Amino acid sequence: MVEKVFATAKEIKTGKYLLIDDIPCKVIGVESSRPGKHGSAKMRITAVGIFNNQKKTLLTPGDADVEVPIIERKTAQVMSVSGNTAQVMDSKTYEMYDIEVPEEIASEVESGKELEILEAMGKRKIERVR
Repeated sequence: MVEKVFATAKEIKTGKYLLIDDIPCKVIGVESSRPGKHGSAKMRITAVGIFNNQKKTLLTPGDADVEVPIIERKTAQVMSVSGNTAQVMDSKTYEMYDIEVPEEIASEVESGKELEILEAMGKRKIERVR
């Protein structure tokens, strides 16, 4: 299974995803400097980790390749909830797995509800309750 693809740094825009230090991140800001006398334009890409909310910065030439993670959005149905963990079933593959419930949506997650799951690099995260 392909976990990532490559794109040029110039193609990266705010709201897109990319890998910084093998951590999938969502881009929150892109700054570029003008090409100088001895080289190409530099890009400063600021992003936040999808799974750990850690702020990351990537400084790279504008024509360099950057890694872009393959991100899948899936739907799953909540089977049971115990503490801050929910047992969910994938709506397409019927695979059952446990997933951590974020504190901000813990009150909305209950048996029978549908969730939108974000999956990348072998990790999963609840995005929202449908």
